Amino acid sequence: MAGFPPLLSAVSRLLLDFAGLLRRFLKSRASLAAENLFLRKQLALFVERKVRPQRADGAARLSLVILSRFFDWKDALVVVKPATLIRWHRLGFRLLWQWKIRLGRPRLPRDLRNLVAAMARDNPSWGEERIAAELSVKLGIRVSARTVRKYMPRDWRGRPGRTVDSLRWGSFVRNHARAIVACDFLASVTASFRMVYVLVVIEIESRKIVHCGVTSNPTAGWTTQRLREAIPWEHPYRFLIHDRDSIFSEALDRSVANMGIRVLKTPVRAPKANAYCERVIGTIRRECLDFLIPISENHVRMILGEWISHYNRGRPHSSLGPGIPEPPEGLPVELQSHRHRLPKEARIAVKPILGGLHHEYRLEKLAA
Repeated sequence: MAGFPPLLSAVSRLLLDFAGLLRRFLKSRASLAAENLFLRKQLALFVERKVRPQRADGAARLSLVILSRFFDWKDALVVVKPATLIRWHRLGFRLLWQWKIRLGRPRLPRDLRNLVAAMARDNPSWGEERIAAELSVKLGIRVSARTVRKYMPRDWRGRPGRTVDSLRWGSFVRNHARAIVACDFLASVTASFRMVYVLVVIEIESRKIVHCGVTSNPTAGWTTQRLREAIPWEHPYRFLIHDRDSIFSEALDRSVANMGIRVLKTPVRAPKANAYCERVIGTIRRECLDFLIPISENHVRMILGEWISHYNRGRPHSSLGPGIPEPPEGLPVELQSHRHRLPKEARIAVKPILGGLHHEYRLEKLAA
């Protein structure tokens, strides 16, 4: 409100100038010419004495710009240069368009804006696409990712962009995603500086983590047993992707081949060839392990067990449309009739994950 009195002063000056212009319209042409010459003679005295005029305020600038539209102002302009008057005109045009832009698309309702801000604040690793997917899949509210980003806190930082696979290998993986599983290891350090290794097995098509094994001493025999637990007896899989680590021995590959699965080894130092599993491992780090200090191997197993349940049953995935690998019951079958309005007969239930590191949102019907 500090700028309100100057605004009133500028408006009052503009109204006085407009009233003076109307009064001069009522005068005769000879009277206006004489008055114009009289004012020019007085102004010439100041020019001859080289008296510096006062700095023009906003109201004076706007008045000069408006009056310049009615006559050839180039011969009458004395106090400033012609380029200055043109700059004032451009500034006024820019301010006019800024005012028009503010009258565009209406803002989201306040409760939805607060919900977006709460999601971004409570889930520091979520980006705008992740929040838009949560609203679309879990709550039935259609909001674009760009709109979500507009209402996120200013100190939020976006996640890095996606990695693009090579054309041929990427086409093969996409075309056979239903029949492919991939696996890889990640390492975690406990509070006692002990290394714990985690085997992650993922189904490419659904992005579901089918198995997660934790050990402090990974061997080929242990890895083979974990793969047997991950892949059921009657399975639809035809390919298994893994890198060339020594843990994936020839004996392991033979055991996998006996299950009716062909092993596809990635090229040397080419993690992009196993991009889907690498992305899941990165997600485990960014959304889980980077925020926690595990105490022991059992603690890592307990943490990952809770997070993987959230990953498979409560976390929307952009690559699925967005969608959830194992969607729980109670999700809205279709989106809300109004894209920016919550249903009146339901409320939003929030479930914390890993002590509030993440949150799951769902609609819960109110009691009659």
